[in-house]
Amino acid sequence: MDFFNKTGKMALGSRLRLLTTKVTEDASKIYELYDVDFSPKWFPVFFTLSECEASTITEIANEIGHSQPSVTKIIKEMAKAGLVEDNLRSDDKRRNVVGLSKKGIVLAEKMIKIQCADIEIAIDGLIAEANHNLWEAIAEWEFLLEQKSLFKRVEDQKKLRESKDVEIVEYESKFQPVFKSLNEEWITAHFELEDADRQVLNDPEKHILSKGGKIFVALYRGEPLGVCALIKLEGSAHDFEMAKMAVSPKAKGKNIGWLLGQAVVSAVRELGASKIYIESNTILKPAINLYSKMGFQKIAGHPTPYKRCNIQMQLDLNKTK
Repeated sequence: MDFFNKTGKMALGSRLRLLTTKVTEDASKIYELYDVDFSPKWFPVFFTLSECEASTITEIANEIGHSQPSVTKIIKEMAKAGLVEDNLRSDDKRRNVVGLSKKGIVLAEKMIKIQCADIEIAIDGLIAEANHNLWEAIAEWEFLLEQKSLFKRVEDQKKLRESKDVEIVEYESKFQPVFKSLNEEWITAHFELEDADRQVLNDPEKHILSKGGKIFVALYRGEPLGVCALIKLEGSAHDFEMAKMAVSPKAKGKNIGWLLGQAVVSAVRELGASKIYIESNTILKPAINLYSKMGFQKIAGHPTPYKRCNIQMQLDLNKTK
């Protein structure tokens, strides 16, 4: 259709709905062709019940991938048509058990032996005429979308596109206010600002840079929206600590945390070091997921000046080459 040629793949959902509507309209006509008073939307529930003596609403919903309210509504409609009986006897009085009525059983036998067989042959003929097997393609798409939803795929593409407008630069004194404000905003949103925070944020040159560390700033279209520090650790089994990573809420979804982390890793490699240490808190699930994605693994026993720290992690670059 010319409309979908104009919209492209953006209208995938609309095109699938249109195709579904066409198939459903034909399905209604097919039931009439076989003198069957039946609604196409009943078929998944009807077929499930035809394969067992009785089942609960929950079991049917799980089997066909529908919600329980949807199945309940269909059962009521089928009961009104005389095809099912609900509230059947059950050992558990709390379970609403439903099954096909005698009328439903007779209809199931007729449909499966005659109508379904004709439909199967007709669809096989359609598949043979087509260049692509839609039935197999649907199964493949269902599997792929189960692994990674369309929403997540679009979200990842958005991040990738927007991350191209992110530039990671090294710290200059002009960035001290934003280094401080971003960290204070992030820390106070989840915890309390501690004395150790104030010392570093008020004078990062003294507490980080002069001791052999680095600070990276993420610019999105020229605006500083993320920061991260690399602190040199003396007398430690670790070479550096990745700390004071903070990203503005308005930069969410732009992959800035990942890009800052990669800048830190690259800097550590260039400095000839291998072990990076990090402190965090398990309530910060997005942060923990980011560190895990980077290759950090949980460790314990390292002294910390922060009350909020309840997890320590390490990245050994010798093991991630």
